[in-house]
Amino acid sequence: MMKQPLNTLRLLFAWFCIAWTGAIYASDTSSSATVPTASAENSTDNQHILEFWGYHAYMGTETYSDTLLLRYYQPLEFDQWRGTLRLDTSNVSVYSHSPSETGVDHHGAGTTFLTAWGTIANFNESWSSSAGGRVILPVALSNQWVAGPQVGASYKPTLGTQSWLADFSPLTRYMYGFDVQNNTGPGNPSPSPAVRRLELYPTVGIQLGPNTQIRFWDENGINYNAAAGGWFVPLDAMVTHRFDRHFLFAVGASKQVVETYQQYKWMVYSKLSFNF
Repeated sequence: MMKQPLNTLRLLFAWFCIAWTGAIYASDTSSSATVPTASAENSTDNQHILEFWGYHAYMGTETYSDTLLLRYYQPLEFDQWRGTLRLDTSNVSVYSHSPSETGVDHHGAGTTFLTAWGTIANFNESWSSSAGGRVILPVALSNQWVAGPQVGASYKPTLGTQSWLADFSPLTRYMYGFDVQNNTGPGNPSPSPAVRRLELYPTVGIQLGPNTQIRFWDENGINYNAAAGGWFVPLDAMVTHRFDRHFLFAVGASKQVVETYQQYKWMVYSKLSFNF
């Protein structure tokens, strides 16, 4: 393995050690209060969230990628309106185990984007809806501006109801790329065509215990390449466990089942989330 992938794996190992240390500390100092673990993408709860993510993915043809990601949620409020601003920024290492794959190794800044959304209607105690958008900045591996609107809804059983369903939170987003730059390099060997992508998240949360859920299509959704055609459909599942009102730990995996639009073969990931 190349030196940079080794360094990245060391960083990933260190991150997991820190995450578990924080999780153990949170477990030892937990209170009786709990916070729902419903998808933050559809939530407009008035709380700040800081998350540390680690991903390891197999891209195919003996190529792998390791990603360290920082994600932050900032509540927004204006009169009776409630919303959320989310910032994602990452560091990525792409490498190959195959000697024949030359020029693949790349280490540096990953994708950076902003997402904002807010409530548009609360139909009743269980159903709510949101609307917003995302902007991907043309830095690092991205060689174009990408922007698009999103709409979502969320169903949560009425508070106090005994139910195995934690929430059903579908979300749809359409991303449109423009102003493509010719910033070729090891991580981006040729200029990419302008993005035209439909993203679908049929997110479902199932309650496994008072503070534990399994969540499907929460982190990785279904994508359709509207420019060239083709679907990418993964089976994505993540187990989350909240230790107290501040700390949540999650581990998940994603495996492609339909790939006429190429993205990755499989992925494992984990996060430590801090609410304040």
